[in-house]
Amino acid sequence: MSQILSLSSHTLWLAIGFLGQALFGARFVVQWLSSERQRKSVMPLAFWYFSLGGGVILLAYAIWRQDPVFIVGQGLGLAIYLRNLQFRLRERNREQSPA
Repeated sequence: MSQILSLSSHTLWLAIGFLGQALFGARFVVQWLSSERQRKSVMPLAFWYFSLGGGVILLAYAIWRQDPVFIVGQGLGLAIYLRNLQFRLRERNREQSPA
């Protein structure tokens, strides 16, 4: 019985890991499509949301795997994604405020 529970838990965490990777990879598709539309390199707000969502899920997966290299890498990445998202939201609020 414990093998069955362990296997299903393992399968669930693999699915979580793949979901995180899919979100993380989707950010590049979003960035590429936005750049193609504008005919220049752009970093849309959705890029940072996908980065953050994928990063959080991948960090959870890394913690489950107990992989310190992966944990440190995703933890640092999350701090960078949050900071860039903060910059972008602040910039958007400035642009939307009446002068």
